[in-house]
Amino acid sequence: MPSSKKVWVANRDKPIGHTDKSASLKISNDGNLKLLDGQQNTLWSTHVMAKSNYSTAFLSDYGNFVLRDRNANNLWESFDEPTDTLLPNMKIGVNTKTGNKRNLISWKGEDDPSFGSFVVELTSERPPQLFTRNGSSPYWRSGQWDTTRFIGIPAMDNTYFDVKQDIVQGTSYYTNNNHNNSIFGYLFISFEGTLKVDSWTNNRWSTKWNAPAPTNPCEIYGKCGPFGVCNQFSSPICRCLEGFKPISDEEWNRGNWTRGCLRELELNCQKSASTAASTTVKKDRFGKITQMKLPDSADYSSIDDAERCQSWCLGNCTCLAYSYVNAIGCMAWSKDLLDTLQLSTGGEDLFIRLVDASAGADADTGVRTRTKLIISLSTISGIILFGAGISVCGLSKRRGKFGKMTIPRLFTSEELLRDTAWKEQMKEDDTSKLVFYDFDSIRLATDNFNVKNKLGQGGFGPVYKGKLNDGKEIAAKRLSSSSGQGIAEFKNEILLISKLQHRNLVRLLGCCIEGEEKILVYEYLPNKSLDTFLFDSKEKAKLSWSVRFHIIQGVARGLLYLHRDSCLRVIHRDLKVSNILLDEKMNPKISDFGLSRMFEGTQVLVNTHKVVGTLGYMSPEYAMGGIFSEKSDVYSFGVLLLEIISGKKNTSLDYPGQNLNLLAYAWHLWCEGRGSDLIDEGIADAFSVLEVMRCIQLGLLCTQDHATDRPNMLAVVLMLNGESNLSQPKQPTYTFSRSLAHEVPSQEESIRSMNTITITTVEGR
Repeated sequence: MPSSKKVWVANRDKPIGHTDKSASLKISNDGNLKLLDGQQNTLWSTHVMAKSNYSTAFLSDYGNFVLRDRNANNLWESFDEPTDTLLPNMKIGVNTKTGNKRNLISWKGEDDPSFGSFVVELTSERPPQLFTRNGSSPYWRSGQWDTTRFIGIPAMDNTYFDVKQDIVQGTSYYTNNNHNNSIFGYLFISFEGTLKVDSWTNNRWSTKWNAPAPTNPCEIYGKCGPFGVCNQFSSPICRCLEGFKPISDEEWNRGNWTRGCLRELELNCQKSASTAASTTVKKDRFGKITQMKLPDSADYSSIDDAERCQSWCLGNCTCLAYSYVNAIGCMAWSKDLLDTLQLSTGGEDLFIRLVDASAGADADTGVRTRTKLIISLSTISGIILFGAGISVCGLSKRRGKFGKMTIPRLFTSEELLRDTAWKEQMKEDDTSKLVFYDFDSIRLATDNFNVKNKLGQGGFGPVYKGKLNDGKEIAAKRLSSSSGQGIAEFKNEILLISKLQHRNLVRLLGCCIEGEEKILVYEYLPNKSLDTFLFDSKEKAKLSWSVRFHIIQGVARGLLYLHRDSCLRVIHRDLKVSNILLDEKMNPKISDFGLSRMFEGTQVLVNTHKVVGTLGYMSPEYAMGGIFSEKSDVYSFGVLLLEIISGKKNTSLDYPGQNLNLLAYAWHLWCEGRGSDLIDEGIADAFSVLEVMRCIQLGLLCTQDHATDRPNMLAVVLMLNGESNLSQPKQPTYTFSRSLAHEVPSQEESIRSMNTITITTVEGR
């Protein structure tokens, strides 16, 4: 008889000693499974809602321990609570919407089932990867999933496993196959950190695959460090990629490779970017390496052509390498190439960006990377990080959407003021559709910026209605010369919004840059901004509930595009009623991207030393700590949603006898079951109770104190459409009274708070 294998342990954190022979497992009076020790103390329970005396428990043929009710509904399954073993029809993975993760966790020792240090997980990235982690540190990596196998495991037969990823649902799962009972096998993580696949063949258990293999040190994560490549059949096993050399020759010669390698010569595109007067863009080249387990941290694109993938990478200086895999698409790397392994069989081609000596006479005599690093560090304080995305986004708009983007170009404020050089640089980009207007044409269109044509006053200057010679109506935002922040935000808006195309985002037509004049030219929207209707006692009658709900849905779709679907993933940071413009059909368009920030696909939180935006719409973590994320926009959307429902401003509300602001008042009404009392009296006679109550609940969820308690915008859109259930909101901390807030104003409020159409700036603590 083969030795037994324990595949699941209920009470692994409180194991019963071998001497305790009186322990028992039973179905208790409340219908739960319970494990009791000899003194009848509960060591473990299923903790489900069950009807007494009607529960049954059974063990399936595949090892799933199941608790069912009288109607054969599964109340609990051991497959939902994995330990160290993955059995057939069982799955591990992640649901990004719910935050639920199913991982394998090793035993602590050979005879100790308590939690060990090794964890096996499937990532939610696209394409997903299988990881073994030792604590929080990567220990082993499978490589990317190519729809049939993991790139880094050519020897692992897909007879035993499968991966399913649903981008819309936000799920990624790894499961074992049993192929109609013809094969029985399981995957498990040993207490020593070895991931194994064992199968029952020829009346015995045999190991079909394990990782990291004891004979292959290259499978240990990051063995050769950044820009190093590992080959178990070479001596030494680590070498630097072409164009790179060891950071420390002494360490490298001693066999200590973990610090990796450094580029020998600066790339041609980097030299061109760092020279303001450069007129010749020198090209780099790509070096090909075959049979590779591709590096970690790839940026995915849906570009469906290898040549176009190469073209995109060549045109983006931050792209350090790329690979085109037929079953996946285009993958690019903008970070250090880490955990790169050359395989004996299988693998994919990897193309490394290198200096092309033929592109310029100085290529071989270029400044060494270490020297340039010192120069960069001494001047980095003068760099403006917002100047990014022109050529990247233009190409990706036509050729696919990237999971995460990086900054391909850095600008200083001095360079921006050289308007001629800057305009020429933008015009050279064949993807730019911006029109460069001369100042006289804008002045003529707006009747010399006549006050009668003034549409509003933004934080960086006034906005005027105009009409060009061809009859096209425009809205011209003129940067105020007194604005201390305007230069960076002006450029940021051009680079962002000119490349963002969505029906619920305002369209930038062009700009004017002449001397001290900086003007943005937008499409003209005849109904101006939402606040001109919502907060006007006469105009708000035009906002029926159907119109308001249409606006809410449109703004949500626009934010979802910015956060998840655009070529540049963007956090708006100043979403408010006055920044929602309305076209002739009352379709909403998000505007004012001067304060927006791009972020990478895996980035969750960003800390800034300067908080910019509008008080009343800022999330707590941003207003008080300078930390912003997608969830900061979600908070602002929640405030905006409640304002649209109530027709009241969040920051200037004082209900008679209540002394509460809008969020606090909405919460109290919700708790008392009087949510309908929040509805604007202008729509009180004609609305969908279901839609309004759903929106109020969603507004409270979006304005939760903690970012983790707020839904993301994909979940918001689904909730608005009734395609997803809403959880119950928690009581917000900031349910302060307006009277108390006025009695003790904060320093930031008393000094910095401006009106609702200007920018409030607060120094983050």
